[in-house]
Amino acid sequence: MKKLHYLLFSATLLMGSAANAQLQVEIAGVGSNQIPVAVAAFADESLAPDQVSAIVRADLERSGVFKVINAGQVISDSASVDAGSWKARGADALVVGSVARQPDGRFAVRYKLYDTVKGSQLSQMGGEVQPKYIRLQGHRIADDVYEKLTGVRGIFSTRIAYVKENRAGRSYALAVADADGENEIVAVHGKEPIISPSWSPDGGKVAYVSFEDRKPVIYMQDLVTGKRRVIANEKGSNSAPTWSPDGSKLAIALSKSGNYQVYIVNADGSGLRRLSNSSGIDTEPQFSADGQSIYFTSDRSGGPQIYKMSVAGGNATRVTFNGNYNISPRVSPDGKTLAWISQRDGGYSLYAKDLASGQELRLADGASEPSFSPNGKYIMYANKGGGRVSLAVVSTDGRVKQRLSTKAGNIREPSWGPFMK
Repeated sequence: MKKLHYLLFSATLLMGSAANAQLQVEIAGVGSNQIPVAVAAFADESLAPDQVSAIVRADLERSGVFKVINAGQVISDSASVDAGSWKARGADALVVGSVARQPDGRFAVRYKLYDTVKGSQLSQMGGEVQPKYIRLQGHRIADDVYEKLTGVRGIFSTRIAYVKENRAGRSYALAVADADGENEIVAVHGKEPIISPSWSPDGGKVAYVSFEDRKPVIYMQDLVTGKRRVIANEKGSNSAPTWSPDGSKLAIALSKSGNYQVYIVNADGSGLRRLSNSSGIDTEPQFSADGQSIYFTSDRSGGPQIYKMSVAGGNATRVTFNGNYNISPRVSPDGKTLAWISQRDGGYSLYAKDLASGQELRLADGASEPSFSPNGKYIMYANKGGGRVSLAVVSTDGRVKQRLSTKAGNIREPSWGPFMK
């Protein structure tokens, strides 16, 4: 029996190393009422390994929220800006900046954001970074632009995890990458399937399920040190790990008593406690945003539906009623929206429901394995089409759609990481 091979990588690598893109991003839709933003080339950005303005421009375009106008010229953050002329060109905001090489090899990256309607400066940012962090700094600038113009925190500097399957070589890898697919790093790889990655709230660890021991076992991988530990290896199957909001516990599904039931375990693997106690199958647990409840999938009503119960145990309340097959619950970070997969009209679709009003919205077809962005505005999911599985992103209003594909093999089981401190 061949064990998985591990690649140890440091916090430096985790935050982004110079690497080629492994995923290609295609934008298939845009939002309504886009905000027109002009992005100028940054002064002396050709000195850096990556073009900062291009990173910012690509991030804003990918969001679907902005109509990005190429300024067609270099404008430094120290330059005098004629806001009126840019407003006349149709831009409500203008991004300018500069890059300067420092004696120690770092790069000073600075930017300013102007409101061309009011003729005022909205924001500015500056910092010195190592060459390998240029892309990250560009994402941070795009995050700042997004937040200042929408009031919502940007997610361009966040990370995603997913599983890559090489069909030809029959191998599997747990990969971590920037939200745009760049800087991919393989955390775990082997010959046996890997499923269900789940980020810790601090972004430093990923829990996942590996079949390397010929049965599903839950592991926790430390992305900084490369070390891992077993979280659950009980009799039967161990599956579906998900972290509590404070990172102290995980909810998991175990079949040690026969059918799958929901359990809670401490993050170090101790203190296993059974939560659900039904005669059916209870699986796919997810903590609510406040950590006080667990959403899960159960067939106790005859077919798979989504239920909710207290982390203390007790009675469960049914949440989904439309359709005979509803699985894979996911809760938005603010706790207001539930996303899940429903089988209706012969196919599997991604749905979202406002938990206050109960209003449902069908977001995407051919979907599985949804995962919310940390700002709650987007959902990443696995999408099967053309005989291959790729990743896709849709905004929670259904207007913005993206597709992340790879040239070889399948990519699935997406998990969107948290905001990094």
